[in-house]
Amino acid sequence: MKYYAMIDIGASSGRIMLAEIDNKQLALQEVHRFKNGFSRIDGSDRWDIETIFQEILTGLSKLKALGVTECHLGIDTWAVDYCLIGTDGQLLQLPISYRDERTKDTMEKVAQEIDKETIYAKTGIQFLNFNTLYQLYEEDKDLLARTDKILMIPDYLAYRLTGEMVGEVTNVSSSQMLNLETGEFDKDLLELVGIPREKFPELVVPGTKIGDVKADLRETYDLPKIEVIAAATHDTASAIVGVPAVGGKWAYLSSGTWSLIGVENDAPINDGPAYEANFTNEWGAYGTYRFLKNITGMWFVQEIAHNLDYRHSYGEMAQMAYAVEPFLQYVDLNNPRFLNPANMIAEIQAYCRERGEIVPETTGELVMCVYSNLALAYAHELKKVEALTKETIDVLHIVGGGANVKLLNQLTADVTGKLVVAGPTEGTAIGNLLVQMIAAGEFIDLAEARKWLRSQIHVEEYPPNPIADREHLKKYEEKIGV
Repeated sequence: MKYYAMIDIGASSGRIMLAEIDNKQLALQEVHRFKNGFSRIDGSDRWDIETIFQEILTGLSKLKALGVTECHLGIDTWAVDYCLIGTDGQLLQLPISYRDERTKDTMEKVAQEIDKETIYAKTGIQFLNFNTLYQLYEEDKDLLARTDKILMIPDYLAYRLTGEMVGEVTNVSSSQMLNLETGEFDKDLLELVGIPREKFPELVVPGTKIGDVKADLRETYDLPKIEVIAAATHDTASAIVGVPAVGGKWAYLSSGTWSLIGVENDAPINDGPAYEANFTNEWGAYGTYRFLKNITGMWFVQEIAHNLDYRHSYGEMAQMAYAVEPFLQYVDLNNPRFLNPANMIAEIQAYCRERGEIVPETTGELVMCVYSNLALAYAHELKKVEALTKETIDVLHIVGGGANVKLLNQLTADVTGKLVVAGPTEGTAIGNLLVQMIAAGEFIDLAEARKWLRSQIHVEEYPPNPIADREHLKKYEEKIGV
């Protein structure tokens, strides 16, 4: 029996998963789950990273209680946010969330110093106003002067466990600061934010062995002997590793709080059309590039549930949506007004009212509005993927929590006209696992690992229903002006 642990933390929750591998058979279980979220502290939206770390230790102690005495461990989290470490090795402040408003106008400021075309040619990264580049541009200069190292969130958690500082590239590349040609931090962008290279750690690739969990932590919390391996620490990078694709031309949709839709490439596409389409080339595992568009996702349903004081489960909300006709209104869910509104329900209704759309009132109507327009957004971006890569997609693989939503999966198949293959819902944790298993010598490469994965899991297929000329996509594009 071999054991692998996966720490998988998103914007709304975190969990520790345990994989038991017995004669190449996979058994996966959730060992510990906890809520996550930012709160207003000292005038900014911040993550309580210390509570997150304590929850990790709680979860790892449960491994020992289950009889695990030795295991490998990988960490993946969301991207772009970072921790500032002082010369004493301690955290200088709680990290600020990407949803904080401090960077809402920063892209325009930066463009006055280095034009966007140049930044894209250097980095190939999608322009989002919360990218690390813009966060560091707005960061307190006195605080940066006292900073010894800047670590992305998963790298900070690995540092707390092992005492070793690294920068895993799949997450660091989301900063919009790595140069595609040199493979290092871009000198001009470092100068722009006024930070020397030495304030960032050594860059490492997925599969790198970082170190063992410190002895004092093992003793204090009664932990197993754990070797920490750099997974693809960007949760989307792990999710893509966990796509059970076996041949054919396929695209992926990593569906969670955010939706990431694109293809896995061997080389970046950072030309003019890709820049105009605002597609990203985040670094993936094993020399690949995640050519994708980062768009909104299940954040809307999460916020609707929050606004309703969680009176209904997500499953119940989806069931209510089944009773509602789809495509009753066309809504640009990627409009900045939906990034962090005071009340999501009121914001959706106000948008529809302002634009003469049918205003959703009931829970089912609100959820169907979201699902319909997410499916349309997916179809719109998938059409761009085919144009930019000059290839026709045969299958869309949906992984992550959103793969559970049968209604959304079918709507997506219908408006894209593609076969949708949904699963695994634990794609991120499984991708984290596969990197660890390859590093441990269980598989030769990712292709072999994916082939094994397909034999271990169940997926659901959603053939598209005929929709004449995909008329809803045309109307959607006309209405939202894309």
